[in-house]
Amino acid sequence: MKTIAISGSPRENVGKRDAKELRYEGKVPAVLYGGKEQQHFAVVTTDLKDAIYTPDANFVEIDLNGTKAKAIIKELQFHPLTDQLLHVDFLQLFDDKQINMEIPVKLTGTSPGVKMGGKMIQKLRKLRVKALPKDMPQNVEVDISSMEVGHLIRVRDIKTESYVITNTPEDTIVSVGMSRALKQAENEAKGK
Repeated sequence: MKTIAISGSPRENVGKRDAKELRYEGKVPAVLYGGKEQQHFAVVTTDLKDAIYTPDANFVEIDLNGTKAKAIIKELQFHPLTDQLLHVDFLQLFDDKQINMEIPVKLTGTSPGVKMGGKMIQKLRKLRVKALPKDMPQNVEVDISSMEVGHLIRVRDIKTESYVITNTPEDTIVSVGMSRALKQAENEAKGK
């Protein structure tokens, strides 16, 4: 899994006034939890852009005064009107503890049903995955090279080895439906 490095500075004061002051300086208040105790710190907003504004799943390596911790972003809080980042919660990772993350779905191959004029419908773009940090995939690959018109791939059809997909097994990930042009051509063929 791709890891993004950021550095933070510990916060002495924790409160609304301190948080407001940090945001004015272009920083975001943050919390790292999951370890022995919570660590409150501040991060420069621009350092977080690569970790937040991406469709990919990432780990984050946080450097707090020389002490490094591996984590994932658990929760983000944005201002409702300005979309300014207000707060970030990080969950510390440990090699022996499983974590849950949303991992993007990557479609591979070319569907013969789409080549015939079918319409590809991707219902799930991310899947909930549970695994140890070392086994967490960058993305979940779904092979669509055997999908004809009317076929679909469900969560239960995905074979995994080192991780578990926690979505409902009956959830449809991707399907190939009939396009209007294909329906019209089929109806014309039946009518003649």
